[in-house]
Amino acid sequence: MFLGEYRHTLDPKGRVVLPAEFRAQLADGCVVTKGQERCLYVFPPGRWAEEVERLNRLPRTNSKVRAYTRSVFAGAKWETPDKQGRIMLPERLRDYADLSREAVVVGVADRIEIWNQGSWEQLSSEADNYYADIEEEFGIEGI
Repeated sequence: MFLGEYRHTLDPKGRVVLPAEFRAQLADGCVVTKGQERCLYVFPPGRWAEEVERLNRLPRTNSKVRAYTRSVFAGAKWETPDKQGRIMLPERLRDYADLSREAVVVGVADRIEIWNQGSWEQLSSEADNYYADIEEEFGIEGI
């Protein structure tokens, strides 16, 4: 399980260091792809296989589904963390997520999200403002 928020700097080659807490779960590699709200998703292999199955169940006769799955798969890149725990973020994905220097790496249970620092701060602040209401709206009982 991936938990927590970590601030990191991309190196000049476009690599980001993954938090030490995440590395064991990604030792066999991971898939980096476009995420919602212009972040990047990082999936461990087993979770990526589940995501592929889920996407393959969507109706291919729907043009929006075809466009979405093309974007997800065309943008996807298999990465294996190096000895320092870094993964390469391809330029196209960095552009999509507006990542140039400062990044926030966020654990979201079954995946990791990598955010532009400013975008994350705005989204996180907005979410904090209506956190309790979200629980009520979705019928989630408090923790």
